[in-house]
Amino acid sequence: MEMPGIDSDIQDLALVFARAAVAAGEVVMDVYQRGFAMRAKADASPVCEADERSEFLIIERLQEACPWAPIVAEESFSRGVVPELGNDFILVDPLDGTREFANRNGEFTVNIALIRDGAPVCGVVYAPAFGRLWVAAGEAYACDIAPGDVVPPLGGMRQISVRPLEGRAPLASISRSHLNVETQALMTRLGVEESRAAGSALKFCLLAEGRADVYPRIGPTMEWDIAAGDAVLRAAGGLVTGLDGAPLRYGRKERGFASPDFVAFGDPSLVTRL
Repeated sequence: MEMPGIDSDIQDLALVFARAAVAAGEVVMDVYQRGFAMRAKADASPVCEADERSEFLIIERLQEACPWAPIVAEESFSRGVVPELGNDFILVDPLDGTREFANRNGEFTVNIALIRDGAPVCGVVYAPAFGRLWVAAGEAYACDIAPGDVVPPLGGMRQISVRPLEGRAPLASISRSHLNVETQALMTRLGVEESRAAGSALKFCLLAEGRADVYPRIGPTMEWDIAAGDAVLRAAGGLVTGLDGAPLRYGRKERGFASPDFVAFGDPSLVTRL
C-alpha cells in the first residue's frame, strides 16, 4: 500500500489497521482466557505475553501493508527500538489497559493510529473482550465484531458523532485507576456534575459515541496510549487539547513520546472553560 493521500486512501488504511487490530484481539483473548503471568518492565509498568504477541502480529502486518511508515510501538520502544520519524508515522499500543486486563474487567483495547504532521488522522480502537471496534477514517465509525472475524467495509459500520452540550452539565469519562485531586479540580472548573469510570482508550470512544462529554487527564500518559482514541474522537467531531487549549500534538521523540496533561472534549465549545 502506498502512502495515503486522499480520503479514499485514508479509508483503505483504516481498514488495514482494523484488520490488524481485530486479528491481534484474537491473540489477546487467547491469553486472557487461558491465564497469564504479569511482570514489570524497567519503568515499572506491567506487561505480559498478550502485549508482546499482539504487538508482534500488528507490526508484521503493518510492515507488509505500509512499508513507508515508521512504527513506534510500546513494547518495541521499551526495548530501545526507536525509528527515525518523518511527517507520517504509526503509533501502536498492542494492549492498552494492561491493569484492566490483569483485573479481568474487559476494559482493555488494541490501539493503532497514523500521525501526519503531528496530528492523528486515521486510527482504530478495538475492545476484544466486548467485541467492539471504533474507526477514524475522515468520519468516525463503530461496529460489533468478534476477535478474529472479517472486518466489514466502512459502509457496513455505523457512523458515530459527538453530542452537543446544549446547556447540560457535562458528563465526564474518567480513568478507572488514575483519578487524582488535580483532575477532580479540573472537572469542577469544567462544570462536571457526574462522571463515569472506564479503562484504556474506551474513554475517548464514549465521547465519540455521544455517551459522555469530557475526559480530563492530569497525569502520565504515552502517545501510543491516546493517539488512536484521539483520532476517533476528532473524526467524530470532538477535540483533544493540552491544558492551554491548543490541539494535542504527537511525535515528541525528545520526550520519549510522553504526552502532556490533556482534556478530550465531545462538544468543542467546552474548551472555553479551560
